[in-house]
Amino acid sequence: MIIVKIGGGKEINLEGIIADLAGIDEPYVIVHGANALRDKLAEDLGQPKQVLTSVKGYTSVYSDEKLLDVMMMAYAGLRNKRIIELCQQHGINAVGLTGLDGKMVRGKRNQGIRVYQGKKLKIVRDFSGKPQSVNTPLLHLLLNNGYVPVLTVPIIDEHNAAINTENDDVVRVLQKALEAETVINLIEAAGFLENKDDTASLIKNIPASDLKARENQVEGRMKRKMLAVRKLFEQGATRIIISDGRGDHPIVDALDGKGTVIA
Repeated sequence: MIIVKIGGGKEINLEGIIADLAGIDEPYVIVHGANALRDKLAEDLGQPKQVLTSVKGYTSVYSDEKLLDVMMMAYAGLRNKRIIELCQQHGINAVGLTGLDGKMVRGKRNQGIRVYQGKKLKIVRDFSGKPQSVNTPLLHLLLNNGYVPVLTVPIIDEHNAAINTENDDVVRVLQKALEAETVINLIEAAGFLENKDDTASLIKNIPASDLKARENQVEGRMKRKMLAVRKLFEQGATRIIISDGRGDHPIVDALDGKGTVIA
């Protein structure tokens, strides 16, 4: 079982990814983002996103009700359905779902995010949280009947309300439920770079034992991504590939080890 996480950047080659997946014999599930599309929609609607940085240095988007609406338009709407369309054009019978649908991904709302505003420590509350479980019977029902689930946010919380979450964390609960051996994470970079501004600084292989040190080395979204990867190994994943989603054959390249392989 493979979990394919498609980043939400505007340069990601969706058509190349789906064309590659059409030639894969192993079962797979797709999880996708849409952050570039969300940000454009938010700007067009006159309500640009706000980014929070926790006291531990992890960044997240402040998710009020307006942001959730925009997110549903971008993630669950346009991006999800365009991916489904591409899948159908390549002979993949895909089904698009958010974590809300059939309570596919259940989570718990955050009690608050501890942030500094100036020198003041503040607790910020919004509609965000952490996924905790997957509707495994529904997932297997789809997979066993020849459908490919294409999943995205939002997820559903303990009050049956929509909340935002990190797709890296969605991948974590999916990996646990499906016992997936391989996770492919397609981003707008060649892989994990020693220097984020130097494309030649790609690190080809990282032992799982080095993940904590690598997490401390980076900032922003990559810091959160490395935390999520570390948690994947703690629960049993055996191979994570962080690879370039912009090439002509992103999946083929990833499986050939052309990104960063963590094992």
